[in-house]
Amino acid sequence: MTAQNRPALGLPWTALVGLALLAVPRVVLHDLDLIQEGTFVNALFVFVPPLVWVAAAVLARVPNPFLTLLVVGLFHGVLLALGHQLLWNISWDGNPPTLGGNLGDLPSVVHTVVVRGFAVVSSLVTGAVVGAVTGLVAWGVDRAVRPRSRAS
Repeated sequence: MTAQNRPALGLPWTALVGLALLAVPRVVLHDLDLIQEGTFVNALFVFVPPLVWVAAAVLARVPNPFLTLLVVGLFHGVLLALGHQLLWNISWDGNPPTLGGNLGDLPSVVHTVVVRGFAVVSSLVTGAVVGAVTGLVAWGVDRAVRPRSRAS
C-alpha cells in the first residue's frame, strides 16, 4: 500500500475494530464467571490482546502508534460497555448493585440508571486508558526498532 493510499491511522477501520474485538472474549468469559481474576488463563485474556495491538501497530509501521491504538482502545471501551450491559443480569445473578447511604431510598430505576451509567463511563475510560498505554508502548518500541533520521 502506497503512502498516498494508506489510511490516516495506518490501518483500515476494519482492522482497528478487529483488534478491539480481540479483547471481547475476556469480557464475556468474565461476566459469565467462566474465568476468574488472578488466574493464568485470565492473565492471558487480559494481556495478549493489547500485546497483539502493539505488535500490529509496530509491524504495520503506522504513522502514529499512539493515536492508532488510542482509537483501538476507544473501540474496545465501547465493546466493553456493550458487553457488560448485555450480560448485566447474568453477571449480577439477578442482584445488581444499588446505591447506598442517603441514596438508598431512591426509586429502583434511578439506581439502575446511575449504576449502569457509571459502568458505561468506566468501560469507556478503561478502553481509552488501555489504548493510550498500549499506544505509548508501541510508540516506544517503534522508536527503538526504527529510529528516525534527522532532517537536515
